[in-house]
Amino acid sequence: MTKLNLPEYKLNIKKKNSNFEIFDIIRNKYYILTPEEYVRQSFIHFLINDKKYPKGLLGVEISLKIHNTLKRADIVLYNKIGDVIVVIECKASSIKISQSTFDQIANYNINFRAEHLIVTNGINHFCCKYNHTDNTYKYLKDIPHYNDLT
Repeated sequence: MTKLNLPEYKLNIKKKNSNFEIFDIIRNKYYILTPEEYVRQSFIHFLINDKKYPKGLLGVEISLKIHNTLKRADIVLYNKIGDVIVVIECKASSIKISQSTFDQIANYNINFRAEHLIVTNGINHFCCKYNHTDNTYKYLKDIPHYNDLT
């Protein structure tokens, strides 16, 4: 896999038949190791280990409906009362982060109404804070630590 712009973590990867699989510590299950899944799992470890996001408040591939179409948010962080406070979109490291990536997560946020949105391809990470009052986004220099969100 491509070296990511994240700390290196010991990810649980195994070979099953002709595929490699990676263990998701949130869903407690192995998934086929795709480039996007590698980024997602690496970013989950980054959030938990470096940014101190509580494992029990993270959700992976959370379903939502947009214009009668079922979509899935890659990662969400809930607060202690169950509201989504961060939505995260992961792309494979070979995928350039583009305006359509930001449009995708902004559309997801119509449902979630989270205060923070993060987009990553494992190489580049972008985080913004959403202002619900005037419907604007402010880009942040860094991904916030969990304590800065609560």
